[in-house]
Amino acid sequence: MARVEQTTVHETVTRLWENEVLPSLSGLVEIPALSQSFDADWAAHGHLAAAVEHVRGWIASRNLPGATLEVVQVEDRSPVLLVDVPATPGAEDRGTVLLYGHLDKQPPVGGWSEGLGPWKPVVRDGKLFGRGSADDGYAGYAATTALEALHAAGGRHARSVILLETGEESGSPDLPRYLEHLSDRLGTVSLVICLDSGGNDYQRLWLTTSLRGMVQVHVTVRVLDSAQHSGMASGVVPSSFRILRQLLDRIEDTETGAIRLAELNVAIPDNRIAEAKATVEVAPGAVKAAFPLVEGMHPVSEDELELTLNNSWRPTLSVIGAAGLPEPAHAGNVLRDATTLALSFRLPPTADSAAALDAIEKALTTDVPYGAKVELSGVEHADGWNAPEAAPWLAAALERISDEVFGAPSRTIGLGGSIPFMGLLGEKYPDAQFLVTGALGPDSNAHVPDEWLHLAQAGRITEAVAHALHAHAQS
Repeated sequence: MARVEQTTVHETVTRLWENEVLPSLSGLVEIPALSQSFDADWAAHGHLAAAVEHVRGWIASRNLPGATLEVVQVEDRSPVLLVDVPATPGAEDRGTVLLYGHLDKQPPVGGWSEGLGPWKPVVRDGKLFGRGSADDGYAGYAATTALEALHAAGGRHARSVILLETGEESGSPDLPRYLEHLSDRLGTVSLVICLDSGGNDYQRLWLTTSLRGMVQVHVTVRVLDSAQHSGMASGVVPSSFRILRQLLDRIEDTETGAIRLAELNVAIPDNRIAEAKATVEVAPGAVKAAFPLVEGMHPVSEDELELTLNNSWRPTLSVIGAAGLPEPAHAGNVLRDATTLALSFRLPPTADSAAALDAIEKALTTDVPYGAKVELSGVEHADGWNAPEAAPWLAAALERISDEVFGAPSRTIGLGGSIPFMGLLGEKYPDAQFLVTGALGPDSNAHVPDEWLHLAQAGRITEAVAHALHAHAQS
């Protein structure tokens, strides 16, 4: 198989990132394009549309022969940007390559370091700081630049469609509708490249081979029609918080964090266990050091393999929000009428999220202590994803990319987060190959203050995409 010329790819990517991508990506950081779950008036505010237009304008100015660009918006759903680049001569029969990213962002949240801010792009020490820089604003730029570099080096690629959505941070609620709407236009997808991921360091190519699914639910326990003086009511009326604790004990072992419901657990495949062992060996200490634990705190296990499997193939519960609880400074001696908790469950990649949700709902609403009233709202669920085995051409290409671009062997990782798009695509295109990677690292601060993009790693990922496109066209 003929290889694309690496020097030209590298030099083109480096030049474009420094002179073209970075200025425009910095402009994208400035747009407060909150995902729809965090901005109920997103359509009126226009920030998602502004982000789409910003990136559309930049891609339109690039040198992509025959490319067509369209902002697609179905009904009242958040828009997507579709960039359709024809195949180079000789690769017309290789199907469609779908390159995915998203332009919506998480909320800004407080606590950014001095001189930094969510909508303030700052380049410092090879990093671009700002919300959406690493998650995942760079993806469309990387995909476009990879295609440009491939053309500059005389490489080949199949028809390539860049799809940038604006609802990923909200769980991609509109994506199934768009996949249905665009199905005929996409054609037969033979390769999916997703740039919404990362790994445990910035020295190698990290390949995501699984993603956990999710269930979210807001559970309210109501015990009174109106709050009462705690001195008068306690001992007669049970605390709504205590009842919630009892209900959660049905689901989670408070000693270990293990999830008790069978529907949320699966047998971990042997190949994923082997991959997790290799990951731990190549980056020892990375899992334990990934998070800013308070002094004296330790993770749930000292065994990094167990931590890796916990984070990728075992279900977990996080309480991510609460209502009905006043700030301590404003808390009177009151037995409150109700407590609401927002529950976020992460599911194994192969778990059935609908069955998991059904089991969770039954656990929370059946035989409720004292006959308290339980209300469920904010319900969401999405399946995870487990990658198919890499085809020989892709495995060989990844080995060459690791050697020529990164100078280190690639490794795989199962991500604890969710990318609903991957599960949807895996179901819709069962014969497609998948390359899920990205520039995120363990300290990139996605979703939290001081988010930053590792610029050198983003450049290497861009080169990797160019080589993968060429290898696919040659396969």
